[in-house]
Amino acid sequence: MMPAQKALLVLLLASMLSACATQVDQAPASLPIPEGWRSQVGPGAAVEANWWRAFGDPQLNQLVEQALRNNPDILIARSRVDQYRAQLRGAQGDNFPTLDAGVAATRARAISAVTGQPYQYSVFQGLLQANYNVDLWGARSSSIDAAKASLAAQQAAASAAELTIAASVASGYMTLVSLDEQLRVTEATLATRQNSLNLAKRQFETGYTSKLEWVQSESEYQTAKAQIPLLQHQISQQENALSILVGMNPRQIARQNNFDHLAPQSLPAVMPSQLLQRRPDIVQAERQLLAADASLQSSRASLLPSLNLTASGTLQSSVLHELAANPFRLWSIGGSVLAPLLNREALTAQVDVSMASRNQALYTYEKVVRSAFGEVNDDLDAITRYQQQLVELEKQQQVVSEALHIASNRYRNGYASYLDELDAQRTLFSTQLSVVQAKNNLLLAQIDLYRALGGGWQQ
Repeated sequence: MMPAQKALLVLLLASMLSACATQVDQAPASLPIPEGWRSQVGPGAAVEANWWRAFGDPQLNQLVEQALRNNPDILIARSRVDQYRAQLRGAQGDNFPTLDAGVAATRARAISAVTGQPYQYSVFQGLLQANYNVDLWGARSSSIDAAKASLAAQQAAASAAELTIAASVASGYMTLVSLDEQLRVTEATLATRQNSLNLAKRQFETGYTSKLEWVQSESEYQTAKAQIPLLQHQISQQENALSILVGMNPRQIARQNNFDHLAPQSLPAVMPSQLLQRRPDIVQAERQLLAADASLQSSRASLLPSLNLTASGTLQSSVLHELAANPFRLWSIGGSVLAPLLNREALTAQVDVSMASRNQALYTYEKVVRSAFGEVNDDLDAITRYQQQLVELEKQQQVVSEALHIASNRYRNGYASYLDELDAQRTLFSTQLSVVQAKNNLLLAQIDLYRALGGGWQQ
């Protein structure tokens, strides 16, 4: 066989191996995207960035912004981005040839082959060596692609951490203000029951009523009073949790004490297909899938022969200051082709590991996407139901307030027993707390919807 024919055969074989090495099965398009939300009422406009400002509370805005600066989880996520950025630079640096330089000095004593007498000599040597592993099958370029995708995934993870912390701070603040409102309602109820207790005591002392009504009034007063320490403890716990979220030691949280100023907002809106680009955790899972595909391609390329090119040159002199003036005395240029033989099983196992990792990334991506659409549908339904519940509870509160007013007048005028007023007081107190809780649930559901829709996050 002629040399030209041998060279052509080698090129054809290399092309076939390259095709086998770089062909990676793409992730199947098995994830259907819903065309609309499950309920008729759904999002219709994009979620704005800094969505928490829509509630119009300066203290809430300050807490969220402080958390975005100081929260440890966010700082850890940002530091991890720096780590992956450095890893990308390392992967890119491996794609360049290596160039090593060195200097050696030798002082030796030898015996002359001519005279048979010993003599001493000095040798100064300079060395320059270049080495380059040719990326025939795209192993290094695939590794760089994997590093780029991993960096993008970590950047999305940092954004996801910011979104989660912002939603947690907003939810914690709403819960704290609702606890303040429950405490205010309980203290107002306690004051009302104090007046009822004083009236029952005077009527008993004047012989107008029995001691039973006085004791019942005192029992209801103590019941309301016993709720205050528990609420105060819950408020302290919530303040401590918020302090840690924003990166502070546990302390009192500045806030508005008027729960009415926190009005539920109109629904944010986004088309279902846009959710794939708006949620950072979906983008993170997508980039991790791309990184797994690139890693699989790099693992497959390691099964194929590698081509290594080397070049070296040395110059030497017996006098140090003449070393740089002398030309290269020795040089060499060469190349080598290495193919894995005995360790092929280990390399094949690494390909299987990469394939399994890619499949895990694919299933994780599908899980994240489906969970995202499920969360949005859950929040939409929760908002609708809590709105309906809040409307009905507010109507009930108006009716019960009127019933208490009538029962109190009838009791004071001697037309009814104290049991009627007592029952109306209990119902009103329970209804007022239920109104506060239902409104807080509605606000929390809206905050979670902002989070589920990506919260105005942009790549």
